[in-house]
Amino acid sequence: MSSTSHSIWLLSCMKLKFFTRIRRFLQSKAARKLCVSSSSDHSNESIIKSNRNEEEDRVIIEKTESELDGSAALRKSIMRLHFGSWEEKEMAAKAIEKLAKEDVKARKLMAELGVIQMLVSMLATEVTGRCLAAIKALIELADGTFTNKALMLEAGILSKLPKDNDVVDYQTRHEFAQLLLPLSSISNAHFSLAKTEVLQFLIGILESASAIETKDTCLGVVCNLSAVLENARPLVSNGIVGTLLKLSSFKELSEKALTALGHLVPTSMGKKAMEDSSMVPGSLIEILTWEDKHKCQELSAYILMILAHQSSTQRDKMSKAGIVPVLLEVSLLGSPLAQKRTMKLLQWFKDERQAKMGPHSGPQTGRAATGSTLHPGRLKKGIK
Repeated sequence: MSSTSHSIWLLSCMKLKFFTRIRRFLQSKAARKLCVSSSSDHSNESIIKSNRNEEEDRVIIEKTESELDGSAALRKSIMRLHFGSWEEKEMAAKAIEKLAKEDVKARKLMAELGVIQMLVSMLATEVTGRCLAAIKALIELADGTFTNKALMLEAGILSKLPKDNDVVDYQTRHEFAQLLLPLSSISNAHFSLAKTEVLQFLIGILESASAIETKDTCLGVVCNLSAVLENARPLVSNGIVGTLLKLSSFKELSEKALTALGHLVPTSMGKKAMEDSSMVPGSLIEILTWEDKHKCQELSAYILMILAHQSSTQRDKMSKAGIVPVLLEVSLLGSPLAQKRTMKLLQWFKDERQAKMGPHSGPQTGRAATGSTLHPGRLKKGIK
């Protein structure tokens, strides 16, 4: 069945349902009149039942009328989107945004009628209003449906991202970021978003003077991408680690930035990028002092554990940066998880210090320096 035939069939079914309800409504009114001439008890019971049926039918009729109006509006918008002028396409995109927001079922139907491909093609326009209308409609269509997200990616939506953020206004950048957020939840290699054009767009916003809200949305996209192991290499290669370390110092953005860093630090590339950064371990130690940000403390301690494990060089850098007093404070006042992680770090520093002291006068007891040879199972236990 073609898309047009399907639409006609759907409209016909809705009309049939509407007129059936109308007939039931009229029949119920006639039945109520007949009941008046019956006996008193039987009449009262019938009238109550008739009133109840009448009210139910009235609600159903109003709902059906609304559905018919929505179907007509949808059909009109789709026709305008496919065959109308640019002004009509913009109006259609706004109508589709509203319909998709109000009706979940309509989102699937719109995709079947080729709406997504047309909206994606509108993103190439240089007229800001038309581009924004298309983006907002796509955001609603992407909500909660894998198929629609996949169709957007297949239609080449990533190639429509602005090549230069400086020539795009704030609102357009923000809406593009909002659209990338649901798309980035697709963890399928065939639809990978970890491409240079996407990452450069995100990093460009994160390093610009964009609003906190827009940066927060972009960090959400980076968190989704960094959670997929295969994306670690392109993310690190495009310099995301340095950007995340800078943003982790801002309390409004720190949690998401640290979450993404936590996804990357177990990889060899991510760990090396952090080890080579001049901000490490100083910025991470500073975050440990944030008493009002327990989640940030936990994430920072986790990253420091990964960096310190089996690396005397990193532990030495941390020690010189004054980490021990901070760890002691968090181990006493932090959240249960932060306490567990900082106590594990403290144990490593204690064991390493004792190993460096070597034999001394007085009774000797055997010690095992475990600071750099912790069994992976014990590390995992400390992280949890």
